[in-house]
Amino acid sequence: LGGTPPEGFNYELFLDENAQKISKSKGNGLSMEDWLKYAPEDSLSLFMFQKPKTAKRLYFDVIPKTVDEYLTFAEKLKTETDPTKILQNPAWHIHAGTAPDRDIPLSFGILLNLVSVCNTDDRDLLWKFISRYVTGATPESSPYLDKLVGYAINYYNDFVKPTKRYRAPTEAEQAALKDLRDALSKVAPGTDPSDIQTEVFTVGKNHNYENLRDWFKTLYEVLLGQEQGPRMGSFIALYGLDESVALIDRALAGEDLSA
Repeated sequence: LGGTPPEGFNYELFLDENAQKISKSKGNGLSMEDWLKYAPEDSLSLFMFQKPKTAKRLYFDVIPKTVDEYLTFAEKLKTETDPTKILQNPAWHIHAGTAPDRDIPLSFGILLNLVSVCNTDDRDLLWKFISRYVTGATPESSPYLDKLVGYAINYYNDFVKPTKRYRAPTEAEQAALKDLRDALSKVAPGTDPSDIQTEVFTVGKNHNYENLRDWFKTLYEVLLGQEQGPRMGSFIALYGLDESVALIDRALAGEDLSA
């Protein structure tokens, strides 16, 4: 017609966890209501915003990772000054150009693991750990963090708890765990999580783990009942040094950590 054609927008539909098309008849989809039971609306906005031309897998396992990606973007937006990087930050678009004024000192993944090791849906108990780790933090002063605690409880009860499988440590792993327990018992309260991580790392090296991922996998399977887990230094700092030592002692004694 002689005019400028409109800018088209191509987008892909969602896939399930097996990369199959989502079908109403199969029931392999995930509704917005499902997502919002386990994570804030901001995280769903991020999932929708990213890679619209890619067929993205939409299933429950992507929720924790997406929440933490959102938290990272939102935190970066608060201090970013480069106009180009600001526009490239999804949080700028999600929040219409205004960075949310909130401080979230804990990742969703760490909160999930705190709920997991405590094996509880008692928010007051969980906040005792959080308030000790983040001085002055309360549900009232950090309402967004409190919302994340609730989402973590929901996600744990429905997806983590049913799949937790603790295993007993081997003889070699017992020796390593004893050394880790002894090392942690000497760490001063308030030690930076990165220094605690170094202690964990050093114990693994001293026990000749060729691949230190195997050492951390041992900790996750024996202490948390799962194959993957958090950065141990940050988790131990949140859960507490004394509590972590006691947890290792329980594992070494053969106690049921799921109880």
